[in-house]
Amino acid sequence: MNVHIIDHPLVQHKLSIMRNKETSTADFRKLLQEISMLMGYEITRDFPLEYEEIETPLQKMNAPKLSGKKVVIAPILRAGLGMVDGLLSLIPSARVGHIGLYRDEETCLPVFYYYKMPQNKERLVILTDPMLATGGSACDAIMRLKKDGFNNIKLMCLVASPQGVKAVNEKYPDVDIYIASLDEGLNERNYILPGLGDAGDRIFGTK
Repeated sequence: MNVHIIDHPLVQHKLSIMRNKETSTADFRKLLQEISMLMGYEITRDFPLEYEEIETPLQKMNAPKLSGKKVVIAPILRAGLGMVDGLLSLIPSARVGHIGLYRDEETCLPVFYYYKMPQNKERLVILTDPMLATGGSACDAIMRLKKDGFNNIKLMCLVASPQGVKAVNEKYPDVDIYIASLDEGLNERNYILPGLGDAGDRIFGTK
């Protein structure tokens, strides 16, 4: 399975604070941004480098630089928006797409109410959503991206259930999944346990 658990002590410490039900909306939002930036170091670890001659105050040298890696950050609305700023602080030149979807209650099929992505299909897409519960939304978003011609996709989540990881892996084994924690499972309402509640509500203070 292409699952990468980022167990850096700072990530785990900040995640524990986020899990606490007493953590305020402002702190939750700030911590999510910080964790997203820290996770971004791992998700960009394999970016290729090229060398360019520069001149320091003392001498010339061949200096490593990113070799034109084109990136688009694509949050799944609405909770995925909370992870964008942290990644942009690392990759300020990245484009930002948006994917809004919900599942039709009668047909159980995904309905995309908003989809806006850059035209360059060669870009690496970092798909963001704090929670990977059943995997349904992630799979739907990946399906739409691939249908649109994006084939280089990484999924970045904060907390995941084994069921969600399995669903994405089975359907899209070419998509690497980056998470901060693989939790125990899902309850009867498909909330991740122990989880951290509804990420969207906690980010935007709507509950």
